[in-house]
Formats: sequence, structure tokens, C-alpha cells
Amino acid sequence: MTSLAAELSAIAKAAFADEGLSESFGHVQESDRPDMAQFQCNGAMQAARAAKMNPRAIAEKIAARLKADPIFSKVEIAGPGFINLDVTDAALAERAGAMAKDTRLGAPRTGEGKTAIIDFGGANVAKPMHVGHLRSSVIGDSLQRIFRANGWHVVSDVHLGDWGLQMGQLISEIGHRGIAPIYFDSDFKGPYPEQSPVTMEDLEEIYPAASAACKADPARLEEARKATADLQAGRPGYRALWEHFFAVSRFGLEREWGSLGIHFDLWKGEASVEPLIAPMIEDLKARHVTEESEGALVIPVAEEGDKKEMPPLILVKSDGAVLYGTTDLATIVDRVKEQNPDLVLYVVDQRQHLHFEQVFRAARKAHINGHAVLEHSGFGTMNGTDGQPFKTRAGGVMKLYDLIATMTDEADKRLVEKGLAKDYPADERADIAKKVGIAALKFADLSNFRLTDYIFDLDRFVRFEGKTGPYLQYAAVRIQSILRKAKEEGHASSAPVVRSPEERSLALQLLALPVKMQAAEDNRAPNILCEYAFELAQKFSRFYSEHHILSEADAELRAARIGLCEVTLATLAKVLDLLGIEIPARM
Repeated sequence: MTSLAAELSAIAKAAFADEGLSESFGHVQESDRPDMAQFQCNGAMQAARAAKMNPRAIAEKIAARLKADPIFSKVEIAGPGFINLDVTDAALAERAGAMAKDTRLGAPRTGEGKTAIIDFGGANVAKPMHVGHLRSSVIGDSLQRIFRANGWHVVSDVHLGDWGLQMGQLISEIGHRGIAPIYFDSDFKGPYPEQSPVTMEDLEEIYPAASAACKADPARLEEARKATADLQAGRPGYRALWEHFFAVSRFGLEREWGSLGIHFDLWKGEASVEPLIAPMIEDLKARHVTEESEGALVIPVAEEGDKKEMPPLILVKSDGAVLYGTTDLATIVDRVKEQNPDLVLYVVDQRQHLHFEQVFRAARKAHINGHAVLEHSGFGTMNGTDGQPFKTRAGGVMKLYDLIATMTDEADKRLVEKGLAKDYPADERADIAKKVGIAALKFADLSNFRLTDYIFDLDRFVRFEGKTGPYLQYAAVRIQSILRKAKEEGHASSAPVVRSPEERSLALQLLALPVKMQAAEDNRAPNILCEYAFELAQKFSRFYSEHHILSEADAELRAARIGLCEVTLATLAKVLDLLGIEIPARM
């Protein structure tokens, strides 16, 4: 199904071409002044510059051609040559009816035949998730949903931090505590126990202690470094311990992300590409991509035109250690070999932008990225009322699990205040409270453009009024209730009709979905869909306030309005799903 804006653009492009002008001038978009027109075409201004003609004269010729098309109810010229356009109510109703029959609701097919890898999550093995992981998780998940809906083959990768010094710190600390001596016995030939000697809760206590010990004692730090080297060299006992760390951590991480409705296709980490690093480095050296600098092996990535100094990417330090950049390059090698992607999107804190610019330049210089576009979609921070990154009242970093529990508790209080779900079974009420709390949390984050920092405001986020997740859930639940009652009363539905300003406004909003979905993809910006969903809910509310639906005496009109309710619910539900928000069956 072609979007209405695209359909109108095709008509306008043909009009420009018939006048001997480039059809590229025929782009039609939603009007910047909806009080004056539904759509606008500004191409006459650009065409006039190219043809060295008067823009109004060109606009008059194009307008004359557009008036001949029965889809338009109004074609007017404004100012020096802007063309304002309205579509007939019959055309709107016809296209809304077609949208209702389309299971994809007109979603664009921008990703047909293309593969995108979306790298997000970025948690570390042996460390609990905290609020700092929230933005990457919810933005990355929404983007994978949007890309899939737009026809892309998407592979999401959590890319865990599971290698490096922190693993050596854990291993050496466990050795000091004598928790599992069998893993440190060089004479033991295996097999090692299947049951992990430590739980995720143990690791949450052991890691901070190990890190503190290494900071306080150089000898302990050196011991951790040696344990890291032995692990990476393949020492069996250390490898077995590392596998336990990974397994118990993954169990906890899947629980945390699962509570947010977030899932990954791949659970790879830095360790998964460790075997690729040495041959990759030798290949880069053989092709003279690298050079030595103060004892280190680097890839120069500065380019002509850089306005700021661009440091080289360090592959191997002077002491022989490799860094994150090395692992990230090897990960690109692995992804190109395994997935052959068209796009690799990294949803990572904007403060890492320099690192990714170095990695991407190095990958392109070394020709290891295949045909893939490498892109960093950064994001800002979630801050407290003091403007600093959000922390607990005690000043510590809040665990994500605790934040979700806080949101759920606050949502339950709001349900009580609103008198919602008061007579429901306890388990259903708890489920509703959790869905409302998660919706409040996700929408609060996603409604801001990802590069924007925002203030965490618990009281505002869980309101059922204004631009919030709970408001949109409640709007969807209300439509569900209308349709449920219509079914109970035996009322039929039919294709929508457009006869009033409220129906017209609602139909236009529905038909804008494909354009908004493409814009959200193009800009890596779920906030576009947040705004769309809020406007859709508001326009439905006005339609509902001004029109009889189930009480409408005219059966044909009642059926058409029920049909409009159905396509509105389907659209709102789709957009909320793209944001990762679930709709309760009732409230």
C-alpha cells in the first residue's frame, strides 16, 4: 500500500514533468500550516531557480494540472508559489478502508532485501544492570522493531563485555577466597563441575571487592593481569570459571531484559571474536594498514579536512595488550563474514562517539567492513533533578531491577487514585501495574530525541493525562472496550466514512503512519512515533466526544464508525508495539 503522501507526490511529479521540469520538484508533504491545508508542495520555488522563471507562474501551471485530478478538493497557491492541497473526503475514506485491510497498515518497505545488525544493550558479564543500561536497551529495541516492521532483516546483538581485566580480577579474587580450588589446580584434568561455584548475587559482591583490592594493592592488580593473560591463553580451569560467569550472568540479564520485553538474536561478546584478533592483526600488518608508534601498533585514521585532532586507533599496546578498538574491529570482521550486513548500527552512549569514529575509519581504511555502512546512533543521559546522571537517593547507581520495581509500585498507586482495576483479581491487577509502569518508563525515554538528555520525573511519567505511556495505554483500552461492547451487542462494522472535521482529522492522522515509520527509521528516532501516537490518541478522543458510535441510530453510519475505531486501534497498537509497550486487555 502506497502512502497518501507518496501517492500525491507521484501526481505532482507527473505535473512538473509535463511542464518540462524535473519531477524531483513534485515532492508533497504534510502541511506546515494544517489550518490552511492538509498538504503542500513547495517545488515551484526550487523549479523557478533552476529554470530562471517566476515561481508563481510555475505554481499556476502546476496547480492547473493538479486541479484536473479528482483526488483533490482544493488546490490553492499561497505566497510567492507555495501550492496548498486538500484531498476529498471520499479519497480519505477509501484509503483508510484500504489501510484497514492491510495487515502491515501501509508500513514502508524501505528494508526489502537488506540486512541490518543492531548492536545495543552493552551489559557486562558479572555486573548487574543499572539505569545506565536503560537508554541503550529501550532505544535499541525500538529501532530493531521499527526496522523489522519496515522490511529489514534485523539481527540484534547484545555484544557483552565478557573479556579483559575484569575477568582476571574476578578469577584472582575467587582464588584468594578459596571458593573453588579445583579450578586453580593445574594438575586437574577435568571435567569441571557443571554447577557454577558462584551465583549472580555472589558476583555482584565479589566484583566490587576485587576491583577495590586491585586499586589498593599493585601486587593484586598484577595478579589479576596475569590471570587475564592465562584466561586468554586458554588455561582450562580459568576458561571453565569464565564459562560459569557467562552462564549465570546471561540468566540474570535475560531476566532483566525480559521484564522489559527486550530480546536479542545473538548473545555474543568480546570473547567470541578473540580467535580472530591475531590473524586480523597479521593481515593488517601484511597490507601495511598499520604502523608502529611509541612501541604500540596503530592504524592512523586522521583524514584531510578534520577540524579536530583525530588520534590513531591503537590495535596493540606497547605491553602487547589489545584494546576495545581491536575487539570492535574483529567483531566487524565476524559480522561481515557471518551476516554480510548492509548496515551495522551501534546504539551506544554518545560519549563513545570518538571511539566509534576511530573504529569505523579504521575498518573502511582496511576494507574489512564489506559493503556495510557503519553508524553510531548515540544517545544522551537520563538525569536526576540535579541535572546529573540519575542515581539513588543514597547517591549510588540504581539497579535496573529496582527502577522497574519503583515504576511498578508507582503505577499501582496511580491505578488506585484513578479507580482503575479496583475489582480485578490480584494477579491481573499486578500485571496491569507492571505493564503501566514499563510503559511509563519506556515512553518517558523514547519520547525524547535520543541525543537529548532528559530529567527523570517519576510523578509525571506515570500520569494517565498528557503525553505519557499510561495515557496511550488507556486510550487503547478505551477503544478495546468500545469494540468489545459492539461485538456483545451484535453491531457490525464496515469501511470507514469521512463526513465530519473530526473524522477527517483522524483519517489523515491514520494515513500518515507510513511516513512517520520511515522518518523514525531514517532518523533513528522513535520519538517521532511517540509524537504520532499521542496525536492519534488525541484525535480519536475528539472524534469520540463529538460522535455517537454504539448509540448511533443509523446502522450504516454506526458500522462505519465502528470500522474507524477498528483501524484506529490497530494503528495505535502497532505503534505502541514498535515502542515496546504492551496494552492491557482492560483497566
